[in-house]
Amino acid sequence: MTTAADIMNPGAQWIPEMETLDRAAQLMRELDVGALPVSDENQRMCGIVTDRDIVVHAIAAGHDPAQVTAGDLCRGTPRWVSSSASVEEVLQEMETHQIRRLPVIDGDKRLVGMISEADLARSLTDDQIAEFVGHVYA
Repeated sequence: MTTAADIMNPGAQWIPEMETLDRAAQLMRELDVGALPVSDENQRMCGIVTDRDIVVHAIAAGHDPAQVTAGDLCRGTPRWVSSSASVEEVLQEMETHQIRRLPVIDGDKRLVGMISEADLARSLTDDQIAEFVGHVYA
């Protein structure tokens, strides 16, 4: 059985919720990623901030990214999957919540990776990809 750990991109990093969006953008550039899980003071995930969130909800809205925090952009219930989850469980979570990036957490609740659309494209059959796209982009 293929698991989330098999298809994830390892080495994902948190950004603390009190860190500013300009720092989040710098970290995204350094890591060459488009999304960062956001952690609270207890290193528990409280959301995800994306490059699009920074542009649309901060810069385009006239906010200074040096004054807005990553936590300010977190909305809703954070979604994640266990590293031992099956590919079917990964797809279910992403399709149900129409999300394109999914943090992967180990048994100790530590962030161990991220699964993106690119990871799915490398790991799934054409039929699985088509079904995923149909659900997420519907």
